[in-house]
Amino acid sequence: MKNGELAGAEGRIRHGRTGVSPPSAYVDGYAEARALDRETADNYIAHTRIGDPVMDAIVEDLAGLPQRRVHELIRAGMDEDRDGLRNAPQSLRDFFFDAPQPDPDWLDRDAFQPGIRSFQRNSVLVLSAFVAGVLIDGFSTLIAKSFVQTGRIFDNGVWRLKQNNRHQVEIFLPGGLERFGEGWKLSVRIRFVHAQVRRLLGQTEEWEHDAWGVPLSAAHMGYAVACFAARTVKHSESLGARYSPEERAGFHDVWRYAGHLMGIPDSILFTDEQHALHLYRIGSVCEPPPTDDAIIMTNALINSAPLVANIDDPAERRKLVNKVIYPVSRALVGNGLSDQLRFPRRGMPFPLLAYRIDQRMQRIKAWSRKGGFQVFASLLEASAYEAAGLSYRLPDHAHDELSTKW
Repeated sequence: MKNGELAGAEGRIRHGRTGVSPPSAYVDGYAEARALDRETADNYIAHTRIGDPVMDAIVEDLAGLPQRRVHELIRAGMDEDRDGLRNAPQSLRDFFFDAPQPDPDWLDRDAFQPGIRSFQRNSVLVLSAFVAGVLIDGFSTLIAKSFVQTGRIFDNGVWRLKQNNRHQVEIFLPGGLERFGEGWKLSVRIRFVHAQVRRLLGQTEEWEHDAWGVPLSAAHMGYAVACFAARTVKHSESLGARYSPEERAGFHDVWRYAGHLMGIPDSILFTDEQHALHLYRIGSVCEPPPTDDAIIMTNALINSAPLVANIDDPAERRKLVNKVIYPVSRALVGNGLSDQLRFPRRGMPFPLLAYRIDQRMQRIKAWSRKGGFQVFASLLEASAYEAAGLSYRLPDHAHDELSTKW
């Protein structure tokens, strides 16, 4: 689907003429969601059949090239090295140089600043909320199926969490979403990876298009970024973070632009906090109840969390998971979803209050001992940084254990 075709599809979606029946897994939820908000439910379901037509075409053109060559070409594009893209497929040249997509007319980089300040002030609470709450919200849906089918979460769960941390840290650094900022590059890299995984999974016999729609669909990407913004603010507030109205708006502005860079069409990309929360609500109703894949994914992520903080002693790790992370997660996402995901019920009483008290004491100690910069720098150490810089290699097999390292 070319740009014009995508625009036409988005126009039909906006006017309610989707012509799309729901994938079978969504039938019950779609009917319930339509009773709440027909337009948003129709829009969500229509996007389960849409991927990222622009990037999907690019990775198809790159499919015949060696993985190392793909890395070189994407890096050249990221660095605006025209000579490096001289012999690249035209679609890749168009993306970076000859016919680049313009910045959206709603972009206001100055509006990022209050959100950036709020992230840096609340960074530990934001990243804690992300692991214990936001990822649980997101992966309780059919999004989990794409990740579980690749198998990447089992061997690389810790790496996945570190990459999520790094992406957030980079987009919330001053200048991170400028053209040559690491947040910009990481967001676009995610777009390439998602398109490649979508292509590989879509070609497997295991993927049931009629039941699940498109792998890593535009619906799921729009839902995920709405969670990353609105649910992060909500959950981090439960953990003790505080935001002014300008900071809340700026936080959402950062994620909205990051979502745009990740290839989410405006027709399913939230506009502000209220819209993000509504998209999350209606999307959650459309989604089927948590599947076995969601149960596997969410529990694997929680059990990987201590390793991100370099806690690898088995007894200490189990204690942290069972006594702290599971109770906090249950308190954030609620007993209903936690029970569906088979989270244990045992743990500390009043976990959110206990967490807030503990974090306040930790911050006082850390700031008095090391100063604010060192506290923030410790987050960077827990993220996926490599001396060699970013890799733009893409997976070359749908199943991670059979793919060349990327």
